[in-house]
Amino acid sequence: MPSFFSNKKLIILLVSIIILVALIGYSTGGRESASGPEKIVRDSVGWVQNLFSTPAHFVGGFIDNVRDIRDIYEENQLLKSRLEEYAQITVERNQLANENQTLQDMLDLQDTLNDYVKRPATVIHRNPDLWTQYVGINLGEDHNISADMAVVDSNGGLVGKVKRTSQFTSYVQLLSDNDPSNQVSAQIMDGEDIPGYGFIEGYDEDRDLLILRKIDIEADIEPEQVVTTSGLGDVYPAGLILGEIEEVELDEYGLSQTAYIRPTADFSSFSYLYVVERGTDVMDPALLEEGE
Repeated sequence: MPSFFSNKKLIILLVSIIILVALIGYSTGGRESASGPEKIVRDSVGWVQNLFSTPAHFVGGFIDNVRDIRDIYEENQLLKSRLEEYAQITVERNQLANENQTLQDMLDLQDTLNDYVKRPATVIHRNPDLWTQYVGINLGEDHNISADMAVVDSNGGLVGKVKRTSQFTSYVQLLSDNDPSNQVSAQIMDGEDIPGYGFIEGYDEDRDLLILRKIDIEADIEPEQVVTTSGLGDVYPAGLILGEIEEVELDEYGLSQTAYIRPTADFSSFSYLYVVERGTDVMDPALLEEGE
């Protein structure tokens, strides 16, 4: 004990602490406002707290923002992937719907062309340089396909004729091919009447119209009349639809009429076709040569 009180520095420290506690207790007890020294102490402590808390709050907010951005990015990626999946599913659904409609049209066509033997074919080749002239199909000589057989689309519209064959495939010459030899004997229908005949002798590529020439000058023809094959040639059977008349004019010499036909077949796009076998007899080629 004597040694404790002999340490003056320790005694002074203890007394100072007691006095400081007493002053703090006295200064805070029963008073609404702080004294000058208290304000200085409090301001100093508050400044130090603000010095450390502001960066801490900034860092904490930055981390929260980064976390929010990451969550938003992940949600956006998920939504984007689902949108791409939906778009792909939509494309596939539309493609299947179009194929089903085409196949249904082909089944319906079976009922409307009962007088002919029809062989369904798939388009397997189309050269961009010969887009309006030829298409390749997956039927050939092994399927009893031969040159000059008529070809129609799924709507029954005349597309053209078989031009060349191999064992398993064939080339179809389209009506849109402006070859001078690519002609079709046609008839104009007005209900059950046939007001005129003519020949498909060309294709207007700018307007996508077939050109029907050599129509009798006296024939009563007008727009919206249906044009079909006449069956008078040796290639196309009668009754295959070519299209509807869109415009009529006199030929350049004023001796006959020329009609422009909106074709039933869409020559720019088709995936399935029918090869039509002619069921009626045709003139013997030898007799035709004698007649000429």
